[in-house]
Amino acid sequence: MRAWPVPQSFALIHERIRLINHHGKQVLLVDLSNCAAVEVEKIVRAVPEFVTTRPRGSVLILSDFTGASFDEEAVRAMKESAVFDKPYIKKSAWVGAESFSEAFRDNLKSFSRREFPTFNNRQEALDSPVED
Repeated sequence: MRAWPVPQSFALIHERIRLINHHGKQVLLVDLSNCAAVEVEKIVRAVPEFVTTRPRGSVLILSDFTGASFDEEAVRAMKESAVFDKPYIKKSAWVGAESFSEAFRDNLKSFSRREFPTFNNRQEALDSPVED
């Protein structure tokens, strides 16, 4: 499998968004772990710049929310990014989202018309998107 090139400008945006290889497939890791709400917003807003350089329906993405904080702007950024990225995402997985209320999950799912399966740890979450 050919590795995706990373746009040079993207490399300067955020070190918490990176490609990792798992079972021979590339997974985009969005590492929001232990981030303050303002950092969550900044990182989430940077994701589309990377995702939209990929073919539609090709991106496997893992978002790690362990210990992250959220405010109204971070949540808005998550909703906007989820909608914008939808055509490019093949599969998603979340870890560390236990603190999200059921209402928030339902709202994001309805707003973006995407599924966000949640897992107990990164290993489980990584295994999910790479399964065919």
